[in-house]
Amino acid sequence: MIDWGPIILTAKLALLTTSILFVISIPLAYWLATTRSKIKPIIETLVSMPLVLPPTVLGFYLLMAFSPGNAFGAWLQEYFGIQLIFSFSGLVIGSIIYSLPFMVNPIQSGLSSLPTSFSEASYVLGKSKMNTLLNVLLPNIKPSLLTGIVLAFAHTVGEFGVVLMIGGNIPDKTKVVSIAIYDEVEALNYSNAHLYSLLLFGITFVVLLSVYMINGGYLKRFWK
Repeated sequence: MIDWGPIILTAKLALLTTSILFVISIPLAYWLATTRSKIKPIIETLVSMPLVLPPTVLGFYLLMAFSPGNAFGAWLQEYFGIQLIFSFSGLVIGSIIYSLPFMVNPIQSGLSSLPTSFSEASYVLGKSKMNTLLNVLLPNIKPSLLTGIVLAFAHTVGEFGVVLMIGGNIPDKTKVVSIAIYDEVEALNYSNAHLYSLLLFGITFVVLLSVYMINGGYLKRFWK
């Protein structure tokens, strides 16, 4: 029998991370898609670094930053009573940083592909930038929004290196499914490792398949 604790914790982490990323990524992607600032390449590089950076490297530096032995971690613990290492809150922050490009990049790409006439027409009608973004631009990039949401969710579900470095392996607190699989393999309990792995495989397959079918219009053609 498998322990459902890591599965529930993983779902909670993925949902919370994806929700926060969605709120953060929309204004960031909009700025990247519209700005002519000289620092844009630097910000794009920082956002996209988790795509190529080994997760253990990012996890190590986050572990050092969050540690009470360093200035930032000590400041959080002394003034706010917050300890981010080996905690669920630390997992959320680490997952947000590591999954950021999976949400930002599709939204930025979608916004960049829209004709400038959309925004210009909205401004002529007296709409603000915020109103234009929410009511004109975002409704026209629904496939990009969906892609970002699904990729961020799926990436968070499957993350291993960052969560291991920051959270360790504490049952019902930081032990997510990817860590549970690692534990089962180390214990030579391949049957449970197979069940966990099969569950993750099934979830990610169904989620990604749904995105491709929705974005490709297959569901609309199927129901006609």
